[in-house]
Amino acid sequence: MKRKVLKIVSVALPIICIISWLIISASAADQPGISVNINGSDANPGTAQSLQLLFLLTVLSLAPSIILMMTSFTRIVVVMSFVRTGLGLQQTPPNQVLIGLSLFLTLFIMSPVVTQVNKEAYQPFAAGKITQEQAVDAALKPMRTFMLKQTSTKEMQLFLKLSNKESIKNYDDIPTEALIPAFVLSELKKAFIMGFMILIPFLIIDMVVASTLMSMGMIMVPPSMISLPFKLILFVVVDGWSLVVKTLVVSFTT
Repeated sequence: MKRKVLKIVSVALPIICIISWLIISASAADQPGISVNINGSDANPGTAQSLQLLFLLTVLSLAPSIILMMTSFTRIVVVMSFVRTGLGLQQTPPNQVLIGLSLFLTLFIMSPVVTQVNKEAYQPFAAGKITQEQAVDAALKPMRTFMLKQTSTKEMQLFLKLSNKESIKNYDDIPTEALIPAFVLSELKKAFIMGFMILIPFLIIDMVVASTLMSMGMIMVPPSMISLPFKLILFVVVDGWSLVVKTLVVSFTT
């Protein structure tokens, strides 16, 4: 299992970097080359090139966040946060652990998409068989297919209506700038539904403990302090982490 995860990471990380580079390169494909002149220049083109460089650096810094929003990361990290909140733990597991686990689960879930991007976009582009624009289109196609499968109709219609493109009949005609926010909203909605289902058992334990303490006259004892061990025992007995991870993975395959 560890070898499989390491293999996925070794393949996925270069592909993510390549996708980011292809998107940035495509946005600057029609722009003139950027050069740095130490002696300076008294003409406007030097200022324009500086602005172009600033724009490219800004896009480069935002590219990882954009790619994460186009994957399963959003749903996973929100559900993990709900699990920690339901247990009543503030910093356990710490944020680094939750984000790291979410990233590895994202790589595991997105491995078929990453493999398809590597096969249809990166390898042909590296071999010089396709152009830069064709590589970007080929890389976006499996990403769009994944997002379309996970995006609900209601959110998609909302953004198509806001962009005045309600007459679209083919999925390929849906603009990417409308697909991405619709996908993110759908992921948040599904994550909150899953979080609600996770919080119900913990809420019942809190209510039972609070009622018991009140009936015993122990009003000054915080119910959360007494219910925490019971919630931890319940979560461990039912193998909660495995159930949560299994539910998350299955939710992307069905």
